[in-house]
Amino acid sequence: MTENHDRPLGFWLKLVDSLIAKQFAVVLEEHGVTRLQWQLLNTLAKKPATHDELTHALGPYLAPTPADEPDTLDEHLAELIESGWIVSDGGVLSLSGQGGTGWEKLNEVVTNMREASSAGITAEQYATTVGSLQRMAENLGWDGSGPEGESQ
Repeated sequence: MTENHDRPLGFWLKLVDSLIAKQFAVVLEEHGVTRLQWQLLNTLAKKPATHDELTHALGPYLAPTPADEPDTLDEHLAELIESGWIVSDGGVLSLSGQGGTGWEKLNEVVTNMREASSAGITAEQYATTVGSLQRMAENLGWDGSGPEGESQ
């Protein structure tokens, strides 16, 4: 591995974010879902939610999408509802049985991908990195109360 300490933090943040996005796209595409659909399923696996709650929770993921993906949260949701993975009961969205099974399989795939991306990094190093980034965000005015405060 080449040592390259002269690059600024922003370079590494953008590079890692880009690589994560590409890896997610490749891995999830193999399973027929987009990254935002994964986030929807993952959020609903924790607890049912209304459309507004999903919009708030997934705010950071609602940035522009690649040209071949649906453009809006509603389009992503519609695909998952049409496929039978998500059901709506009185405006509350939740995973169907099929959606729960799909989420379990995808969760295993995503967990493996996350483990591969952090290979060679100890749990302590990972925690330090995340803690440092959180502190930097707080120093820059983030307080965790907006959509950006939701974790996935």
